[in-house]
Order: sequence, then structure tokens, then C-alpha cells
Amino acid sequence: MKNFCFKTEQTIRLDEFLRKNLSLQISNENFSNSKLRRLILAGVVFVNGKQIRRPAFELRGKSTVCVEYDEEKFFYEKQPDDIQFELTEKDVLFEDEYLIVVNKPAFFPVEQTITGQRDNLHDAVVRYLWNKNKSLRNPPYCGIMHRLDRETSGVILFTKQRCVNTQIHQMFENHDFKKLYIAVCATNKNVNYKKGQKFTIQKDIGRISSKTQKTKWGSLSKQKGGLDSKTEFEILNKFCKNNLNYFVVQADLFTGRTHQIRVHLSEEGLPLLGDTLYGGVQSERIMLHANLLQFIHPQTKEELKISAPVPFILE
Repeated sequence: MKNFCFKTEQTIRLDEFLRKNLSLQISNENFSNSKLRRLILAGVVFVNGKQIRRPAFELRGKSTVCVEYDEEKFFYEKQPDDIQFELTEKDVLFEDEYLIVVNKPAFFPVEQTITGQRDNLHDAVVRYLWNKNKSLRNPPYCGIMHRLDRETSGVILFTKQRCVNTQIHQMFENHDFKKLYIAVCATNKNVNYKKGQKFTIQKDIGRISSKTQKTKWGSLSKQKGGLDSKTEFEILNKFCKNNLNYFVVQADLFTGRTHQIRVHLSEEGLPLLGDTLYGGVQSERIMLHANLLQFIHPQTKEELKISAPVPFILE
């Protein structure tokens, strides 16, 4: 595991600063500008202790920039068992001249990883848009506004024009998007939740695993770097099968922390089915689906309510 920290008082873009400083520490012919950008997007760059995923982020005043990454994975990442996927019209939930909303399949990453060798949903959307307008000499623009974990399926939004990026970004920052998820939880313990019951979890969470282990989040005080998180839950169904208690849960996100739903439910004694990292029962996938995205269109001011069918059985 490599760990570098730099101090600066410059006013400069994050990617430009790292290009000047990090490249002096890494002697590898594969260290390109595109790889540097993917390194930032991968979430391993921190400014004054805060994770920054924007290459264009501007450093101002006194700043400490830290980068931590696994050198072997950075340059020689082993390919996981991603599915092969090509976006078609049936996967498009909404599209106009400004936005495109698609139904993401499980086992397919949203964006490129730091090696630049994996297919991903962003590239699939670009290919889809380009095939619709083959007269374009260059790939059409497609902006990533939010993300879903590789195994999570469901509704995800991309922008088709840069002019709406600021509005969309602010809407996510201000929680003006209603985001509903459907999860299936399973446990062999007695959990006192009933069908129709609602509850809210609000706590500070952060990374609790060591830097050399797979990223795992959990309850963590603000003094140790935890961030506020809030989710409202409703038990949609409850049933027993093969000596396990199953709960179908709807999650309404108010913040967008890493693994937020997974952490909240596991610490409540309701780990997601398939989520072995957080104590869940083994399954073919993590049973989490982005079911609905509701928001006001930044240009037309029309209220959009876009949903994707749940791909697993909710007995």
C-alpha cells in the first residue's frame, strides 16, 4: 500500500497539483493523465482529510493532499466477473435533449476503474448515444452525476449537456432528489420489526476497516472522521423461509454516504441478503435495487418520477 501526503498553499486544480507532485514519486511508464484522473475518481485522494472525487477540485489556501492506493491493483488490476452489457432502448427509462436515465444491471460498474481496462455503464451510454447519431465525429458528451455500487441495480441518471450539470449537482447536494431503494434482508435471529413499520436511522459513519483491507464502513464519531448519514426505512414485507427471517425493506436516502444503506441495516440486525461484508447470508448478489428517482427537471421544471422494476423476487 502506497501513501503520499503533500502540503501546499497554491491555488490550483487538484489534478494539476497531483500531476506535478505525484508523478515525481511514481516511476512507472503507465502513469498517464487519464490514469491520474481515474485515481481521483476511485476515491483514494483526500484533501484536508476529506475524500475528493473531482479532478477539477480547486485547492485554495493551506491544504494537505494525501493519496493512498494499492500499487499492484493500480497498475495491474485483476478483472472481476463483470457481465457483458450493451445499452438498448429497453434499458432507457427516460431521455430528452438534456438527460438520460437508464436501468443499470447488477455486476456492471458505473464508470471506468483506475486501470482503464473494464467496460462500464458510462461508456455503454456513450456508445448508445453515438449509435443514435452516427454523424458525430467525436463521442457525445455524457456526464456522471451520481453512482451505484457494482452489484446494485436500478435507476441512474446521466446528463447529455454540460449546461445542466451545475443544477443537477446542486440538487443532489441539497437532497432535492427523492431516491428510493428496495432491499431484501435475511437473518436467522429474531428481529422485532413488523410489516408496515417505519423507522429512521441517523448516525455518523465512516471507514472502519484498515487501509490494507477491503473498504468497510460503520459507526464512527465525527472526531474520528465520521460523516452524518440519514435513511428512512419501511418494512414492505416479512416472511420465513428455510429457517431464515426475510424482510423486504424500502429505503429513502437523505444523504449519500458510501455503503450507507448496507451499514444502517446491518447495524440494525438486518444485513442485506448476499452482503457478506456486513454479515449477510450468502446469495448470488447483494439484494439492493435503486427503485425510484424523483426530481424537478432542471430545464422544463416538470416533475419526473422514474422507476425501474425490481429484478429479484419479493415473496
